[in-house]
Amino acid sequence: MRVFLTAVIVLLGSLAGCARIATVTLDAIRARGELRVVTLNLPTCYYLGAQGSEGLEFDLARAYAARLGVTLTIYALDNEEAMQAELVAGRADIAAASLTDTPDWSRVADAAQPYARIPQLVVYHRSRVQPRDTLQLEAAKLAVRAGSAQERILQRLKSTVAPTLQWVETAPSSADPVEDVDSGGVDYAISDAREFSFAHHLYPNVRVGFALPQTRPVQWLVRHGAPDLLASVDIFFHDLEASGALARLVQQSSGDTRRFAYVESREFQTHVGDRLPAYRSWFEQAAVRSGTDWRLLAAIGYQESKWDARAESGDGARGVMMLTADTAHAMGIKDRSNPQQSIFAGARYLAQVRAMIPQRVPEPDRTWLTVAAYNVGFGHLEDARILAQAFGKNPDSWAEVRARLPLLAQERWYARARRGYARGWEPVQYVDRIQRYLRLLEWQPGQAVSRSATVTHAPAPQGRPAPEALSRAIPGA
Repeated sequence: MRVFLTAVIVLLGSLAGCARIATVTLDAIRARGELRVVTLNLPTCYYLGAQGSEGLEFDLARAYAARLGVTLTIYALDNEEAMQAELVAGRADIAAASLTDTPDWSRVADAAQPYARIPQLVVYHRSRVQPRDTLQLEAAKLAVRAGSAQERILQRLKSTVAPTLQWVETAPSSADPVEDVDSGGVDYAISDAREFSFAHHLYPNVRVGFALPQTRPVQWLVRHGAPDLLASVDIFFHDLEASGALARLVQQSSGDTRRFAYVESREFQTHVGDRLPAYRSWFEQAAVRSGTDWRLLAAIGYQESKWDARAESGDGARGVMMLTADTAHAMGIKDRSNPQQSIFAGARYLAQVRAMIPQRVPEPDRTWLTVAAYNVGFGHLEDARILAQAFGKNPDSWAEVRARLPLLAQERWYARARRGYARGWEPVQYVDRIQRYLRLLEWQPGQAVSRSATVTHAPAPQGRPAPEALSRAIPGA
């Protein structure tokens, strides 16, 4: 009798638990016209780029919402626990953040089929001997982030093939384990291959030793009580993989992907002769209209497209100045492939960005801050300026801001920044190349011009907020 009563109590408890689960159907999502996705502000997932949202999970979620014929609402939270709470409360339909199913996730969500399996890399400092197999890890000082998927992989290795394996746990809120390798604090670290594609820009002295035998599956987690949504997600990824689109999205969102083509100076010299003459008059006219030296506009145009009106990037930017559809619309042009329209629109956009830089900033710093903002976005530039100020440096100095921009790719800093993660090394590389191309243009016969190229002040664009005051110090700097 006691067993029977216990069973009844368990059954009633289960039924009560089921009653608390708010169900959702595809029809309900279509009826509301909105797909709600929760994610993390990480380079591998979702972040604010120069011209809008970026990241693999954002691209995937946008494609899935388009397939359903609804709008996408995607928002980032601080950690997986907060994401799980959103699913339980019914505020989010899907969690998408390069996640791997775990017992904690299984309590609140159903796992879709993995859409990728990410290699797990053992990384080391280039000054040390390259590790080549798991046995070498047992005698080394190894770092891994506490509670991470990488730690779970190490735990499995320890219980199977490496019983003496030990590691140092890095707290989730502290430095990246790869940074510990770079600083010499540990011998090796374990890193997702996708995460390392971003990290190696920050730590060029850290190299890949080998990949662990186990890969990490990544998948979306769908809230309980939505079986048709789960089935639809699985079909979506199956079709995306079959078409080859999934592989393209993964590659385009990698940290190894360059938004712009980086070329050697000799190529540039060739194109000065065979491409620039067709566009030079338009660069000169646009320069007069926007108050910009035409050589600066031409250098930006070359960095963007190699002066190719047919150029197109993986993220949809197009034309000589590689404008996105949104930027082209804001600048009032209809045909991005038309070189004259593209050049004039790019010049207007550059002038608008420059108008947002404080007038007190002297040249040539103001020009280089403008060019950096043109690449990474004004908001991220402001975050870097705030960082410079927090470090006691001059936020109006390009040299000081240049040194802080890469920090926006490190979690300890971008977690405190208003706009979150940015590929901070890219605007640094971008400005360096613009400066080099500008010098090469200056060195052309009969083209002498001051090397501190400037952009004349232009009226601030209507509807844009004024630059925020640099009064918000970042704690812990």
